[in-house]
Amino acid sequence: MRGAVTNEDAEALALQALVWTLSEPDRAMRLLSVTGLDPADLRTRAGEPAVLAAVLGFLESHEPDLVACAETLGIRPEALVRARMTLDPGFEA
Repeated sequence: MRGAVTNEDAEALALQALVWTLSEPDRAMRLLSVTGLDPADLRTRAGEPAVLAAVLGFLESHEPDLVACAETLGIRPEALVRARMTLDPGFEA
């Protein structure tokens, strides 16, 4: 993903990042704690841009997770950051 990222691309990448995040129970619990979502909310709202942006923001807040997720997905960490910016253009770090 270079340059502009479409909403569709950003959502697809964020869903992959969500799957990666949930693959480790401690990390999944941290995500729920940080976002305030419960498992039912996450299942129901997983496709919403705001929730997907929150997942990517969660990864951004802990660089080792951001880098590890990017490596697993075969992308650069910056691609995850660009995807979050596409899904939540008003977000300021």
